[in-house]
Amino acid sequence: MSQSAKNNTTAQDKIENGDQEAIIKQIAKELSLSLKQVRTTVQLLDEGNTIPFIARYRKEMTGELDENQLRDIEERNQYLRNLEERKQEVIRIIAEQGKLSDQLEADIRKAVKLQEVEDLYRPYRQKRKTRASVAKEKGLEPLAEWLLSQPKQDDPLTEASTYIDSEKGVESAEDALQGAMDIVAEMIADEAATRTWVRQYTMDQGAIVSEAKSPDEESVYEMYYSYREPAKKIPSHRILAINRGEREDVLKVSLDVEAERIYRYIAGRWIQGQSKTEEILHTVIEDAYKRLIASSIEREVRAELTEKAESQAISIFAGNLRSLLLQPPVRGKHVLGVDPAYRTGCKLAVVDDTGKLLEVAVTYPTPPNNKKREAGAKFHELMDKYAISLIVIGNGTASRETEQFVAEVITERKDNDLAYLIVNEAGASVYSASKLAQEEFPDLDVAERSAVSIARRLQDPLAELVKIEPKAIGVGQYQHDVSQKHLDESLKTVVESAVNHVGVDVNTASPSLLSYVSGVNATIAKNIVKFREENGKFTSRKQLQKVPRLGAKTYEQCIGFLRIPEGKDPLDRTPIHPESYDVVNRLFDELRVELGQLGSKELADKLSALEPEMLATQLGVGVPTLRDILDSLQRPGRDPREELPLPIFRTDVLKIEDLVPGMELQGTVRNVIDFGAFVDIGIKNDGLVHISQLSNGFVKHPMDVVSVGDNVTVWVLNIDLKKGRVGLTMRKPNQSNS
Repeated sequence: MSQSAKNNTTAQDKIENGDQEAIIKQIAKELSLSLKQVRTTVQLLDEGNTIPFIARYRKEMTGELDENQLRDIEERNQYLRNLEERKQEVIRIIAEQGKLSDQLEADIRKAVKLQEVEDLYRPYRQKRKTRASVAKEKGLEPLAEWLLSQPKQDDPLTEASTYIDSEKGVESAEDALQGAMDIVAEMIADEAATRTWVRQYTMDQGAIVSEAKSPDEESVYEMYYSYREPAKKIPSHRILAINRGEREDVLKVSLDVEAERIYRYIAGRWIQGQSKTEEILHTVIEDAYKRLIASSIEREVRAELTEKAESQAISIFAGNLRSLLLQPPVRGKHVLGVDPAYRTGCKLAVVDDTGKLLEVAVTYPTPPNNKKREAGAKFHELMDKYAISLIVIGNGTASRETEQFVAEVITERKDNDLAYLIVNEAGASVYSASKLAQEEFPDLDVAERSAVSIARRLQDPLAELVKIEPKAIGVGQYQHDVSQKHLDESLKTVVESAVNHVGVDVNTASPSLLSYVSGVNATIAKNIVKFREENGKFTSRKQLQKVPRLGAKTYEQCIGFLRIPEGKDPLDRTPIHPESYDVVNRLFDELRVELGQLGSKELADKLSALEPEMLATQLGVGVPTLRDILDSLQRPGRDPREELPLPIFRTDVLKIEDLVPGMELQGTVRNVIDFGAFVDIGIKNDGLVHISQLSNGFVKHPMDVVSVGDNVTVWVLNIDLKKGRVGLTMRKPNQSNS
């Protein structure tokens, strides 16, 4: 059972059926789904089914909900269950204090956010020692109630004098009055309705203000040295940048909001009109806001802004990661991987078209050694020996010097089909120093392993990148500034989704790759590989039932995503789940064809002519499932990534000095962020296409237009030689607005 399923089941045990049904109704309303769809999805999740499995093999039950919709249901269900659990806990605690009224219980039960529950609970929460609690110990609570009664006649100091008690520490009427005012201030600060309004007003009308602690010192935060922006409009990336500047003690950050309007609102709630205590209550309200409300509301608002910013940053990273993982594999090529360096030399790794390591070497074509002649000889030797057609260079230190050298080598050979490519090597060093890399290549040093990873990540990006901790892959924004727990959860979900979307060859997959398959954990993944090593290649999906710890539920969840390309049963190389094999057999009987014809054009043509809606009833299967079966039978063994364009291969070097405004270039999108996209155009640093330059029309977010790995046509907009920056546009110059 997955961890999320365990969490769901644990929370469900504490929630009554009526409450769960209310949760289902709320989710259905929020997500504009039917009650049946939500109820069925929740039930499937509680039974331990994974989202990839439900999305692919339980379409009839959910009404064809996709993975994103299923994850939305899972997330909201977990939140609302936790909320319900917290409501029950708060009600219990207040009841034990003997302070639970029918109205308070009703207010708690109808709360739809955790913050609302906490606001209602605030007056009853055990507090550390406060001025109000000290005043209550002195017996001044009745005086506080008297102030709030707002008498028309009696004098406050005269009333307060009746509470003078030296033994309790109340030495004067002024002391008594101040104590009572402290109690009232805390009552105002703890009132749920007041806090809710002040919080919303602060979010709507407040402004984030940042200033430099040392204005004369240079830093990357200079644009925030004297900065102000409305809280509700400030973009996510600026929130995270300001937070980091504050954390690094460069910036002083505050939330500025006009207080007079807040005073008037609170007065309208607490002051009934003219009275002898009206002036005192105005003073109390100002004290309550300044001393007890403002700072905590500022923390809450900034926390909410940060949470939204983190959610956006994680969403960006997740989207970029999925695009990167699903880059098309470059098949059928012997590849020379190069991990560039200066002093220690460039490490080389030759891999064949299956990713098998053939040879490693080291050359020194870059400063300070500059042994280009010897390096050239080694490159030519390896290319002749292994018929290399593609050189892959990591984009780290000495990358561009190495690129220049490789371009010269290519020119010398004049091989028409020889080209090079620079790949993002983010995470290669993390992998090469990992225990996994040590087990895979015990005889190689760290840089040599890195060169192998660089070569392989072009041949099969998904299989290689799953070996690396997702957040080390480096296609996000401010990923180190967000909740690492939430980031890890989100990225793991993305990898899981990508792996199951593509499917896995069970006879070649590493434990790292297998561990992301639906229902398979790290232990089972290792057991699959061990079983394969001890018994030879799997020839049937059924054999997986013999793998230790791979029980019936795991088998059900994973088997459709595991492929056996050379298996005894042709269906084992398709995404068709074994539970549907009988449907396929009946279909083939109907068509009078044999399984051995799978993959033939004749069979594909027959299948494409079928009407799933008419055939489904006859075969006793749902229409969505039959559609998937027919699609899988027409293209058995298909890799969905192969429908995407391959990366751009290069044969010559482009320098920033070669660029002129208006020049047209072909580039590859390397990273997409809130304010634009970075594009590799073959120079040292990626160029930036600002969000305003992505399209002639309005662009809400760059991800609506481009994805990591896209090949795009761009034009040079501006060049900053000093900073090495290039501005690009995807709007044709004659269509751009000047």
